[in-house]
Amino acid sequence: LAAASGAAAEEATVRVLLAQGPGPVEIDTADGHLARLTAAAGAVRRVEGETAPWIRFPAGPGLAVRSGGGFSARALGGDAVVWPTEGGLALVEEVPLEAYVAGTLAGELGPSWAPAVLEAQAVAVRSYVLHQSERRGERPWDVVADTESQVYAGPEAEFPAARTAAERTRGQVLVWQDRPILAAYHSASGGRTASAEEVWGQPLAYLVTQPVAEEHDSPDTYWRVELLATTLGRALERRGHPIGEVRRAVVRERSDSGRALRVAFEGSEGTAEMTGRELRSALGETVLRSTLFELRRGDAGAFVFVGSGYGHGVGMSQWGARGLARGGADYREILAHFYPGTALAPIAPAPPVAARGETE
Repeated sequence: LAAASGAAAEEATVRVLLAQGPGPVEIDTADGHLARLTAAAGAVRRVEGETAPWIRFPAGPGLAVRSGGGFSARALGGDAVVWPTEGGLALVEEVPLEAYVAGTLAGELGPSWAPAVLEAQAVAVRSYVLHQSERRGERPWDVVADTESQVYAGPEAEFPAARTAAERTRGQVLVWQDRPILAAYHSASGGRTASAEEVWGQPLAYLVTQPVAEEHDSPDTYWRVELLATTLGRALERRGHPIGEVRRAVVRERSDSGRALRVAFEGSEGTAEMTGRELRSALGETVLRSTLFELRRGDAGAFVFVGSGYGHGVGMSQWGARGLARGGADYREILAHFYPGTALAPIAPAPPVAARGETE
């Protein structure tokens, strides 16, 4: 996935994993036929007769995947390619880069967001996918269409302001040492972003903790979750810590940005310790919205998490960007705040595969 310049960016193709599952999968082809596909010993078999290492369906107005077999129904804007995987089938959409940017803006933000925020998000989306593409290895896709990578909602969800933001920033990426950066972002930081080192254990010079003063409109500026001791114990047991009913819980260590790094538990049948990220995953990321929380004892043996922010906290805060835009910042100033030390540049050719790797 590479283009020689911003002008050539439209020629780049992003390979997006839409879904994978056991199959079968049904596709309405652009020429009006129905294709039924199943996995067949490391290959893909079309029920109508064809078996191949992979099968491609060219883009067109009628191209769509039907529901069933782990695949959600949706219209497709690019070519559909079905690959075999260990668990069955993988559905990959190959879509032009700028169409991918607009479709991801539709998944990450909405039409009410300020143009400066949409433009900053467009550059972040483009930078992120180019960074991931250079590191995909042998996978037949660059990114996943959900929060594992970025939320690509596709052409049906696009709105005019998303297309405008993609066009106004066409071919622009953030670079560090001349390569596209890992342009991480999240919903709300809770007042200070996290560094890449504290969250992922990988120090990156442009992903450091930054103050965020204008997130007050975020619905996740403050949140509170109360969990029964038995509920918390069951969540720990599912993650390999069968300590029974939780009697005591305390944050043992915090990061420079104030996030919970390690949380210790005492239960009726033992003790356990987890990272804040592990605990968030165990309880559910929509339940424990971030690792920036205080932990208290509530009524009737419950535990209360009082927190701020939503997401991993690294990179650009979308609600923080909204606050900066309200104060008059343009997309360049927003990006400079959240990704310090990076430069805005046109897309450059990708390095040879043998030379690829993290250099940040």
